[in-house]
Amino acid sequence: MAGKRERIAIRRIDNLAARQVTFSKRRRGLFKKAEELSILCDAEVGLVVFSATGKLFHFASSSMKQVIDRYDSHSKNLQKSEAPSQLQSHIDDGTCARLKEELAETSLKLRQMRGEELQRLSVQQLQELEKTLESGLGSVLKTKSQKILDEISGLERKRMELIEENSRLKEQVTRMARMETQLGVDSEIVYEEGQSSESVTNTSYQRPSTDTDDCSDTSLRLGLPFFSSK
Repeated sequence: MAGKRERIAIRRIDNLAARQVTFSKRRRGLFKKAEELSILCDAEVGLVVFSATGKLFHFASSSMKQVIDRYDSHSKNLQKSEAPSQLQSHIDDGTCARLKEELAETSLKLRQMRGEELQRLSVQQLQELEKTLESGLGSVLKTKSQKILDEISGLERKRMELIEENSRLKEQVTRMARMETQLGVDSEIVYEEGQSSESVTNTSYQRPSTDTDDCSDTSLRLGLPFFSSK
């Protein structure tokens, strides 16, 4: 088995000869990778390397001047596109600062209207604050009175609606009672002239009279004295 390859620590090589050998090997490998990248991926690659002694090494897939010109053009376009963003950033910062100041000023006025932090105000400022509060209080009272009147009007309107509904229900009940009375009169049936159904019923259920002769015969057979009912 091949021995495990030792990893080289990534730091400056102190030995000059070893450093030059490593530079030469890594430079050739780097240029080879750049060439493969340009061929395999159809990329435009430009690579520039200066040695520790200042010697220049470079690789370009087409022309180094063409690559540098293209890089310069892209950098200028990038700066132009970033310029509005920076301007917008400055505008946003200014707007944010202005809004913070307005918020702080409004918060201070609100606290002063609640009676806080009044020591820094002059007599004139206090008088102006008093007028503002009086005006605001007048508007509040006016709005409150209007709200109360509106609620009273609404309640009165509901009361009248309930009175009308109550009257309507009473009329319905009276009309239904009259209809029931009329139906009761019309349903009374007369069986005989001058007799109602009650008189006919009472007559039909009267017990038939007993023959006095039968009673007398029964009394004689039992040896009882017979008393005539006449």
